[in-house]
Amino acid sequence: MKGGVARAEDSFLRALDALGRLEKLDTVITPVQRVVQRLPLGSARDVLHGLPIGHPLHPVLVQVPIGAWLSSAVLDAVPGTGRGSRLLVGVGVLAAAPAALAGWVDWAEQHEDQMRTGLVHAVSIAVAVGLYTRSWVQRGRGRTVWGKALGLAGLCAAGAGGMLGGHLAFRQAAGPNKSEPVPHLLEDEWQSVGSVQDFPVGRAVRRQLGEVPLLVVRETGGQIHVLADRCSHLSGPLSSGKVTDGCVECPWHGSVFRLADGANVRGPATAPQPSFLVRVDQAGTVQVRLPGAG
Repeated sequence: MKGGVARAEDSFLRALDALGRLEKLDTVITPVQRVVQRLPLGSARDVLHGLPIGHPLHPVLVQVPIGAWLSSAVLDAVPGTGRGSRLLVGVGVLAAAPAALAGWVDWAEQHEDQMRTGLVHAVSIAVAVGLYTRSWVQRGRGRTVWGKALGLAGLCAAGAGGMLGGHLAFRQAAGPNKSEPVPHLLEDEWQSVGSVQDFPVGRAVRRQLGEVPLLVVRETGGQIHVLADRCSHLSGPLSSGKVTDGCVECPWHGSVFRLADGANVRGPATAPQPSFLVRVDQAGTVQVRLPGAG
């Protein structure tokens, strides 16, 4: 029996992982991605990514529709609460719109395997919204039993979509700060990364410090900036990006970081880059240290 459960769990996980390899979805993904990337959102795009709060906004916004729909399901089991339950169904449907927009904006800046899983996640949620919309209509017409049944079906679809969202976020790592492990891979001590002459003025240079790749940029005035090289968004190589106006732009998805302190200037990244202290000894050797490492 235990072996059967283990095999079922393994099959389930392999099926989930297979979504990320389902290349047939790319025929849909490519045009949809273009549409999302061309939306005239302006500075609101960074807000939707979650830049002001330091992590993706989508998981925050989904709490409202999911919470409303779960609460509606509870009220459906309590006599005399039909009006309140219908209200919650409507609140969930309306709140799903901004949550979906934030999700699509994040989705359009992800890896191919993540976008494939994300597309199926979005379809599941769209089905849930459709079922709940019909539930709200049927409840308003007095067809309570039919409305409750549609609500239950919608909750199942939303649950499936939520599970896929969790798979996307945690197993496929879409959303977490990719630079968070950096301080745990280094010691809090000064270490050499080369001589001053190794770093041409205004050019991004990649150096390796133990297991951590670094971005090193020497400015015209001689000041040297050092950041973790792998972008906090999806680990893009910043050393291959464009350096201008005291910032570096990730070549993969366009996130912009300030060289002086690693702060975010533009998303989709929502976490800053680890920024190293820099000193040059009398022999012209550049040494770096990451405060709080170890």
